[in-house]
Amino acid sequence: MSLSSAAEEPTAQEIHIPADIEWQMLDKSKFFLLGAALFSGVSATLYPVVVLKTRQQVAQSHVPCVRTAICIMRHEGIRGLYRGFGTSLTGTIPARALYMTALEVTKSNVGKAAARLGFPEPTSAAVANAVAGLSAAMAAQVVWTPVDVISQRLMVQGNGCVGGGRVQSAFSALPCKYVNGVDAFIKILNTDGVRGLYRGFGISILTYAPSNAVWWASYSVAQRLVWGGIGCFLCKKEEESLDNGVITVSNVTTSGTNNGLRPDAKTVMVVQGLSAAMAGGFSALITMPLDTIKTRLQVLDGNENGRKGPSLGQTVRNLVREGGWMACYRGLGPRWASMSMSAITMITTYEFLKRLSAKNQQELTL
Repeated sequence: MSLSSAAEEPTAQEIHIPADIEWQMLDKSKFFLLGAALFSGVSATLYPVVVLKTRQQVAQSHVPCVRTAICIMRHEGIRGLYRGFGTSLTGTIPARALYMTALEVTKSNVGKAAARLGFPEPTSAAVANAVAGLSAAMAAQVVWTPVDVISQRLMVQGNGCVGGGRVQSAFSALPCKYVNGVDAFIKILNTDGVRGLYRGFGISILTYAPSNAVWWASYSVAQRLVWGGIGCFLCKKEEESLDNGVITVSNVTTSGTNNGLRPDAKTVMVVQGLSAAMAGGFSALITMPLDTIKTRLQVLDGNENGRKGPSLGQTVRNLVREGGWMACYRGLGPRWASMSMSAITMITTYEFLKRLSAKNQQELTL
């Protein structure tokens, strides 16, 4: 799929965007090796926001995110914002590898199939991105769910700073139960078996699969809207200030001889980042209740001391009893910020990674 038709009409100039890099064009060893390094850095940067979101979701009352962060820093230090990070990072590498493989293979095949069926290019792109996001999320959850269960339990244990103060929750009021990720893995396995490690797997699929489908489809549509807006803006500028047949506006150059607009790499990156933020914010709002329920299910203990963990229905009822249906949106601020920032860094890093990993660098010219 190419982004070259992102600015569809009805502009006097066609915006020539660099063609998308397909799966078969990538050096796979370089793609996975560089991807592990780049996305590890992204995960380290965004991890504290995930910790804040998780602690707010398991709290029994709503306390502002800033107070939660202050409490963690005061009682646990910077280390408290990185609880479970080692476990999360270890699982992120294989999960990302599965995600990227499923994403690229599905997107390429579905895009080609949709084009053969005669769908317009914008429709083909949106459908291919949605299906690719769906399949990628489902593949990654096989690895990510056990990692998520362990890392989230490590996130919320500590000194009880769950809602910005010494707020009790069904989990954090207990003393530290796990020394590290390995200890948590062994204890959960001994207590609940493999089923305990996949606690919330079904709702994780229901959360992340639609979320990814919505995100990738929204990202495709957002890009076209942004490029279309840029095309209209530049055409108005061209009509106003033609000068010797060549005009340069906002890092996009148009020549009267080739009737085309060619944005540079910085402009392309800005558009990708803006489109990703729009898609991330929309996806966070749509899937927030499912994410809150999933976190509650994964953090609360299963069969321990003869006590059975809460069911999906019980978890929902507890949330509604604590704060009405709006309790399902606890942690929306951090999750919105996390998904928007993650989307920007992920898509710009991902596109940069694909360019670095392309087999023939000479073909990647503007």
